Amino acid sequence: MELLRLATAGSVDDGKSTLIGRLLYDSKSIFEDQLESIETTSANRGDEHTNLALLTDGLRAEREQGITIDVAHRYFSTPDRKFIIADTPGHIQYTRNMVTGASTADLAIILVDARKGVQEQTRRHTYLANLLGIPHFVLAVNKMDLVGYDEEVFRQIKRDYTEIAGRLDVVDLTFIPISALNGDNVVDRSANMDWYRGATLMHHLEEVYIASDRNLVDVRFPVQHVIRPQSTELHDYRGYAGTVASGVLRPGDEVMVLPSGYTTRIKDIHTADGPVEDAVASMAVTVLLEDDLDVSRGDMICRPNNQPTPTQDLEAMVCWMSDASELREGSKLAIKHTTRWARAMVKDLRYRLDVNTSHRVESVSSLAVNDIGRIRMRVTQPLLADEYSRNHTTGSFILVDENTNVTVAAGMIVGVS
Repeated sequence: MELLRLATAGSVDDGKSTLIGRLLYDSKSIFEDQLESIETTSANRGDEHTNLALLTDGLRAEREQGITIDVAHRYFSTPDRKFIIADTPGHIQYTRNMVTGASTADLAIILVDARKGVQEQTRRHTYLANLLGIPHFVLAVNKMDLVGYDEEVFRQIKRDYTEIAGRLDVVDLTFIPISALNGDNVVDRSANMDWYRGATLMHHLEEVYIASDRNLVDVRFPVQHVIRPQSTELHDYRGYAGTVASGVLRPGDEVMVLPSGYTTRIKDIHTADGPVEDAVASMAVTVLLEDDLDVSRGDMICRPNNQPTPTQDLEAMVCWMSDASELREGSKLAIKHTTRWARAMVKDLRYRLDVNTSHRVESVSSLAVNDIGRIRMRVTQPLLADEYSRNHTTGSFILVDENTNVTVAAGMIVGVS
């Protein structure tokens, strides 16, 4: 079945965790012992109803404060599709958590409290999701039960949010009025909102078309490991293992290995379940080539007439994640891009982004924890990169503090030269 990765975002107390709990509960994706546990916890807390938010708010601090701090991932499926949900925090001090949690999402669910309407955090989360290149958006207007299921409240929020989305590159946007607490329009259609003729949230998640989101044109296969079995029966076996970043690989295809520039053809493609006739993005495979070439970890297999740009100069948007240090001009860090490591130096800190207003703050000297900014870097060896808007895998990287081995930033490439 097709897999849909989705992330939730919204202001504090908009009901993100409750919504996910409702999706899991109404789709019969909760084990009996899990349900008994949250029922007991809800009763001990004095909650009037079974608190479905406890299914995702797993940290003690989250349950005590009633907020989401860390990113919680939940997995469930229906007869039509499999899902991975990232419940991301809404607080501005956890921007780094939201960025990492939503970085692989196909769809973002932005929640709005019907009583409060579009808030500053709604704008911030929309901008961040758009910056991360998430192609599909759902604005879920939650807590409609607390405004008497008023159609005009929903329509006013829809007008306000449409104005925000119109300033960004949002191409697929759906509006759904819901009550996560009572289950209205989450999995089952609401009898309280007969004026709404659209799909329920679950139906939309099952039907949203994501096949065209994958980049099937640019073949990118970063080599992660060279497989050379020690068995005497397989002494001629040489396979190159990794995960397909984009494009389609098939036996017989002519390919080029970078950075060497040698060309050859694909002999076979193997998976854990045996040989396959084609491999597409996100598949973990082992590629066998017809010629015995010098290929090692960090190399890239691509098409001869469609290659990534080898570059030592990058321009990127980065989210700084470290609360122990700051990013400054002249900072030297390790960079991991696909399967290749190098060292990088920050040449220029162009601006910091005010994610609440989408404005650029010029003439900044550093980026602190949760800050997002645009920088120029120089790396010690050429990286085989694409712009993030074209390829999320070859257009992204992480920065690591070599002294502590801590990941301090995540970046999206916006320019190569």
